[in-house]
Amino acid sequence: MNKLLKSALASAGALLIMGSVPSVHAAKGDQGVDWSIYQGLQGKFGYGHDKFAIAQIGGYYAGHGYVDQYTYPTQVQYAIAQGKRAHDYIFVDGVTDRATMKTVIDHYLAKSQTPQGAIFALDIEQGATNTDVVMYGLDYIQSKGKTAVLYGYKNFLMSNLDLQAIANKYPLWLAQYPNYEVTPEPNYNYFPSFDNVQLFQFTASYIAGGLDGNIDLTGITDNGYKHGNPEKPNTDTPAIDAGKEADNTPKEDIAPGMTVKVNFSAKNYTTGEAIPDFVKGEPHKVLEVDGDRVLLDDIYSWLNKKNVEILDANRQDDSAEFNGVFYLDSWQYELGGVYVRNNDMAIPVADYHNDMPASAITLTDRYGNPLADQNGLGNNGVPEYFTLNGKYKVLQRVGSSIEVEMNGESVWLKAAFAN
Repeated sequence: MNKLLKSALASAGALLIMGSVPSVHAAKGDQGVDWSIYQGLQGKFGYGHDKFAIAQIGGYYAGHGYVDQYTYPTQVQYAIAQGKRAHDYIFVDGVTDRATMKTVIDHYLAKSQTPQGAIFALDIEQGATNTDVVMYGLDYIQSKGKTAVLYGYKNFLMSNLDLQAIANKYPLWLAQYPNYEVTPEPNYNYFPSFDNVQLFQFTASYIAGGLDGNIDLTGITDNGYKHGNPEKPNTDTPAIDAGKEADNTPKEDIAPGMTVKVNFSAKNYTTGEAIPDFVKGEPHKVLEVDGDRVLLDDIYSWLNKKNVEILDANRQDDSAEFNGVFYLDSWQYELGGVYVRNNDMAIPVADYHNDMPASAITLTDRYGNPLADQNGLGNNGVPEYFTLNGKYKVLQRVGSSIEVEMNGESVWLKAAFAN
């Protein structure tokens, strides 16, 4: 994948492959995608025939620590809502001891929204590494009930690890591309031949604009789902439950406020005009419903209900308030703007997604009395306090997190602070 601060990988179950590909599960030959933050909150499929998505939970980077992907929970939800199987991967850079590897894996297993048995892959494609630590990590993942898989580029893995020893025990997910032209199907002339390759990432240009394309060689992406059915995960999670609710909602129940996507197979608006390709597969809010027609946000054209698929059945106009006096831990200066951060409200590991626009807060004393001077003191060590006095639009609630709109900007905070 080679996407810095993207974190990558997936997990699987073991099966030896030498040259030819044996038939194992129903998913053999299924194509799918893998996602990071770059595919947004909803993720993105390349084609209607895609059957799975491997979503990045986050990663650990030498010199930087954890970089969590705030897009991950909803990507799992939207994959399930579209009848696709969802799996996990994490990026691991510069982990050379068992204790750190265990801590990193525990950090992300706690955030996993995919079922037991699903793939949880380690992406090892840069930085210092060694066979003992990688093997330990895969063993640990497997012991926690996930399918452990190693992702990477064959040359890097062979140069830095005893890849044969790993392949003797765990499945490989190897990447090799013929070029960076749009490649909708694998070109096996560039197959990275090795034992136990169960997933092949054959392109980073699955569609125009870039997207990783993968093929399941053995049926490993069925793991975690009874008979490979996304509606029948081995275990449920909040993201899976939300996805199943959307997938099971009849189209006649589509209502304003729901989120839908335009199907890849859709051809025309109800006016007869052709639907452009860039509209297909993208999420849109339903603005109005008229019989069998829906009017979608950002498109403002009517489509027949049969041409859309429900991604999120929640249609409530949700809002949240944040009561109390909060400690201003730090001022943040990002993208030409000024923001504030409260470490307790932020979702670890805190980053710009958790920062609130300075224009949205009211500076106060420790008792909540507004200050006459609303100019902040900056990070000079003097304690500062603030309140949030608005009612904020909720963009989404995912597990213990909430995304709200503050002065036109998206902010992710811990849901426990919202009323």
